Amino acid sequence: MTDTRPTDDSNGPQRVAPASTTENASSEDTLTHLSTRDPAVANVVESLRSSGINAHAQVLPDSTRTAAHAAKALGCEIGAIANSLLFMADGRPLLVMTSGAHRVDLDLLAADLGRTKIRRAEPDEVLYATGQPVGGVSPVGHPTPIETLIDSTLGSYPTIWAAAGTPNAVFNTTFADLLTATGGRVVRVN
Repeated sequence: MTDTRPTDDSNGPQRVAPASTTENASSEDTLTHLSTRDPAVANVVESLRSSGINAHAQVLPDSTRTAAHAAKALGCEIGAIANSLLFMADGRPLLVMTSGAHRVDLDLLAADLGRTKIRRAEPDEVLYATGQPVGGVSPVGHPTPIETLIDSTLGSYPTIWAAAGTPNAVFNTTFADLLTATGGRVVRVN
């Protein structure tokens, strides 16, 4: 259905492209719709709600597996993408939420945390620890709590975007809400 509304200059009706279902739906309706479509997204949404955060999750038509892909799809700066990177720190899972503009300095992180060895988790370790695939790891919604560190740089963005449990699902949030939802600790990652 096409919406026709008069223009401000009264030159007749203006054709307006129909808004997507997501844009027309209330946040609650959108979250419910997404919840019924994918259990991983539903789990993330429920985790956010249980933290008192009413984030808006959305499924994008293309993969957001990398920060560059996500930023392009969302039309935001790459630094506003909160990458969820899982590492194994002395044999235990460690989730690092880093700005898409940064790479994690593992030596700096190990020294700051007093850990002997930190390495990137293998895909099977990521799935086991988070219940989510590489490229779709959310900061929340994991089977058990994971120690989480959050890149201080993310605090400089009014809105940040994170994966919502699948490689093409995302949600927007604030730095404060990310801290609340994850119970994470703010650190420098590079």
